[in-house]
Order: sequence, then C-alpha cells, then structure tokens
Amino acid sequence: MKSFAEATALSGNDDGTYTAELDPQWAIGDKLHGGYLMAVLCRAVAAGAEHPHLVAVTTSFLRPPAPGPATVSVELLRAGRSQAQFRARLEQDGAACAEALVTQGTLDEAEAWWSGASRPELPAEEDCFLLPSNASGASFQVHLLDVVEHRLNPADLGFAVGQPSPSGRIAGWLRLADGADWDPLSMLIALDPAPPISLTLGVTGWAPTITLTAYLRRLPAPGPLRVAMHATEIVSGRMDEITFVWDAKGNLVAQATQLAAIRH
Repeated sequence: MKSFAEATALSGNDDGTYTAELDPQWAIGDKLHGGYLMAVLCRAVAAGAEHPHLVAVTTSFLRPPAPGPATVSVELLRAGRSQAQFRARLEQDGAACAEALVTQGTLDEAEAWWSGASRPELPAEEDCFLLPSNASGASFQVHLLDVVEHRLNPADLGFAVGQPSPSGRIAGWLRLADGADWDPLSMLIALDPAPPISLTLGVTGWAPTITLTAYLRRLPAPGPLRVAMHATEIVSGRMDEITFVWDAKGNLVAQATQLAAIRH
C-alpha cells in the first residue's frame, strides 16, 4: 500500500511536463478518485511554483483515466507577489482526462477575521462507524477506504440498512490510514468524501464528478478532519455537493463545491 505522497509522486522534465504512475488503491471501484486526480495535477503545479501552497483549484473531469502511467503538463498563466495562476492537464494515451485552473499562494494557521461557518456536532471519532472497503452486498470495492479512514456519524447510516434519509447530508471524521498528517494537497481527498449524497438518498450507482472547485483556507493541525457534506438539489441528471472541512483544532481548513452526474 502506497502512502498519499508516494501515490501522487511525479518525475519531471525541464519543459513543464511530468510523469505520474496513477495508483489503483486510490479508487472507488475501477474509477480513480476525483480528489486524488486533482492532487496529482496540483502536485505538478507545486513542483514549479514559487508560492508554496495550493489556495484554489477548479477541475473539469473529461474522461476517467486508468491506473498506470499518465502525464501532466503545466502552464504558468500569471505570476504575482502573493499568488500565481496555472493551467494543468492530465493526459493518458494521448487523450485529455482532466484539466485544472490552479492558484498557488501561502497558507498559515491564522484565526479567521470573520467566519459564518458552523461545524457540525459529531459523536467522538471512536463512536462513529468506520466504513469498510468491501461492504457486504456491495457490487464493487471502495479501495479508497483502505487508505483513507471514513468514520460516519451513526445518525447518517440509514441508507446502509435500507432506510435512506431525505436530509441530503452526511458528516464524519477522516484520517489517512498510514497516520500521516493532512496537508493542502491531501485535503483534496477529504473534499470529495464517500459516500456520495445520492447514495444516502437511496440512489445507487456511480455519481461521477463533472467539475469540482476547492478552496484551501489554512494549514491543518495534526489529527483527524471533521467533514460535513450536503446537496442542494438533484435535477436533470445532475447533483451538487458542498463540502466543509475542519481540522482537529476546530478551524475551517477547506471547502468545495462539485457538480456530479447521477441516474435516479
């Protein structure tokens, strides 16, 4: 089992192109996780950036790549004193799989000047349900759950016993299974947690991400992340999912909004 750093490692060239080996462990069924693919793109950007941290990224997912070799090309769009913008593209076998607009800047651990976000109340981490990677009755294995521990609030587990909830919300605790601390790149995984809201509503099947925008607010403290996700509406075969992430000190560290396809 590779760590997150190993699974997103790149070898680079002087012309702004990088080679990745996409790891099958960071997948749901046979589809590589969207947050993982974003992290590969953003690691390539960071490799050539003067500013140290990912601040924002919007990614369009064009076609699902397979585990194995892939290339990432990076283009600098603008460099400023406090931030820089880049375009990055992930390709496999000559076809574009994902394209991202990335902003690099500098994050710290400062307190918010103002915040309207309220973190959800959750049972203690040990009292939440650890999602298995190979659940009984599931039609596919969620390999991601072997490398990222997802402990869901028991109140949100009705879908697992045939009692879906109409709330369109889930919350829980996330940790990297190897004990590594979270960082701005690995938090992209937490911003696309399992399961999708559609499953909690009783809609089974894959909910592929069409586009996802993530904002990184500050550097996370060591320890688990508290994650809350909700949907606003499902219409015309599309679903939004909005995710907020707090660190072990209770600070909001990241948020994301995505549009996903759904068959209902």
